[in-house]
Amino acid sequence: MLNWLWFVLLAAGVLYGAAAGSLEAVTEAALNASGDAVRLAIEMCGLLCLWLGVLRVAESSGLVDRLGRALSPLVGLLFPDVPKTHPAFSAIVMNFSANLLGLGNAATPFGLKAMSYLQELNRSKEDATPAMITLLALNTSGVTFIPTLVISLRMAAGSKDPACIIGPTALASSLGLVFALTLDALIRRRQRGR
Repeated sequence: MLNWLWFVLLAAGVLYGAAAGSLEAVTEAALNASGDAVRLAIEMCGLLCLWLGVLRVAESSGLVDRLGRALSPLVGLLFPDVPKTHPAFSAIVMNFSANLLGLGNAATPFGLKAMSYLQELNRSKEDATPAMITLLALNTSGVTFIPTLVISLRMAAGSKDPACIIGPTALASSLGLVFALTLDALIRRRQRGR
């Protein structure tokens, strides 16, 4: 579906450029944009390697484990049906920790692994469990205290203060998390009432 949307947008732009008599400008803009995209991808690759390296150092130093242990009681409250000794629990903690640090690329594998472990605990393979829905709500709200990817994008774009978004991002994502978890709890309570 998304491919069709992009195709329609691209075709509309080319058709409009042809109708307006500025097809050369459309071609020039496409070539310039593709060059900019390659430059941005190379800069982002370096910056992502830096942040993933920082995460690797944090992991090696035990900081991620300490963050995981600190988050463990909260995760236990959010996922009461998941045994703390099950691998799903640690995958959820790692997913949540990586999201807090703004490392969505590192969080995704943990989230997928957590979901597959939660499916193993699922008695009805056709329906999502409450824990699966809560995990999805957590990942959709994407609470982030250090938005490393966005900071990297802002650095690559030449921002004078790329880290100035930390406060607003933490506030907005925290509010999103509270809303998602509140809605999840209300729906879960309503389901139990039926």
